Amino acid sequence: MDYSTKLVYQSNYWYNDGLKKAGIRDMSGAAASLRRSLQYNRANVAAMNLLGLVYYGRGDVIEALVEWIISKNVKPHDNIANYFISKVQETPGELEQINQAVKKYNQSLQYAAQGGEDLAILQLKKAVAAHPSYVKAYQLLSLLYLRTEQYANARQMLRIAYRLDTTDERTLKYMHELNQIRRENHVPVKKPGKKEQQTVTYNLGNETIIQPVSTAFKENTGLHTVVNIGLGVLVGVLVMRFLIMPAVDSTKQKRINKQTVAFSDQIETQKSQINALKTELEGYRSTSEETENAQATAASTQESYEILMEVSDHYNAADMSNAAMVEELLRINPDSLGIGGRQTYDEIKDDLFPSMCGELYGLSQQNYEVANYDSAVTNLEMVMRMDEGYEDGAAMLLLAQTYEKQGEQDKANLRYQKIVESYPGTEAAETAKEALNAQQGGDAKAQDGDSKSTDDGNTGDGSTGGEPDAAAE
Repeated sequence: MDYSTKLVYQSNYWYNDGLKKAGIRDMSGAAASLRRSLQYNRANVAAMNLLGLVYYGRGDVIEALVEWIISKNVKPHDNIANYFISKVQETPGELEQINQAVKKYNQSLQYAAQGGEDLAILQLKKAVAAHPSYVKAYQLLSLLYLRTEQYANARQMLRIAYRLDTTDERTLKYMHELNQIRRENHVPVKKPGKKEQQTVTYNLGNETIIQPVSTAFKENTGLHTVVNIGLGVLVGVLVMRFLIMPAVDSTKQKRINKQTVAFSDQIETQKSQINALKTELEGYRSTSEETENAQATAASTQESYEILMEVSDHYNAADMSNAAMVEELLRINPDSLGIGGRQTYDEIKDDLFPSMCGELYGLSQQNYEVANYDSAVTNLEMVMRMDEGYEDGAAMLLLAQTYEKQGEQDKANLRYQKIVESYPGTEAAETAKEALNAQQGGDAKAQDGDSKSTDDGNTGDGSTGGEPDAAAE
């Protein structure tokens, strides 16, 4: 027998053991045997399904669903786990009731940890009412009854938990503790013996007279009456103080606890409603944003088509300047056009853009030479919109140099860097790289000049040395 066959044999052995224990309501023992079966063979679908049934019998529905879902993934077809899952899901509201019962169980744990046994008991009563096979809730409820000395209720809860799982260690432990408490609190009652009444016997003629002995109690009857009245008043006050008032306080406290639970449930309901409204509002907002975006896209598409049709008419009629048509074309969003519209746009663009780029580039060179930098920037930016890489980056280089002349060094450096990265090996890239290196070298020399002037002191005429500035130029 090979190793894999031995594993399968061991898995089946522990599955059969778990099946026997489940048949006699030994749920804890069955769960232990089935988990051991799955340790030997994780693909034992029968053990997974039976373990889910054991969990379901103890009220642990979530754990049961986990096992059945794993079983379904291992064997998707001809698997009874599909039936179990559908039976749980087909009952309307069952899973929600179980979920609420688990929440109330967790809430009762917090109340118990904070000393609020009454609130915890109320929550657990609701939990077992909604989920009658919840063993953990019965166990915790019996423990709270033990702490509050409600032994009859504790025994009743333990009996229910025992019927659901006959070998659960926690249930058996609580039952043992309950029996210990009952034995310790049982004190046999001793019946006091009757005292013989002291009497005086004497004869009167032929008759025998038996008369109780006169006592000081009878002699002081008035005094004892007053004392008895005083004792009665005292006993009444003590009964009021130690029996009636605690009961009244307990009733008030229970009423307050019930109100607290009701308020808590009401707050939770309101929170759920608020969250639902928030979710609904977010959905409306999302829908509104999508609608606005769709409207904006539709408007852009419509505008682009209208401009294209107008430019196409002027282009065919040749009654509009190229510059004006190019300016209109730049307003179009090509991505919003369809196949036919994009084809028309590309035909007109390919015909007009190259010549207009050349014209504007030449005009920008003239503007640069006469220091008309504003016009040069306007023309070159239009060239960038038509063809960013015109003349292998030469137009972008001229734009960067113009920015530099205007004193906007950051814009110039962005263009220099883009030319170096986008058009390597070109003359424009080499010129841009030299411009960047010259700036770095000028900054370094300026720093050296500042440090030298600091070491040597002022020259006496207020200057700090002119050589670094000259070098920078």
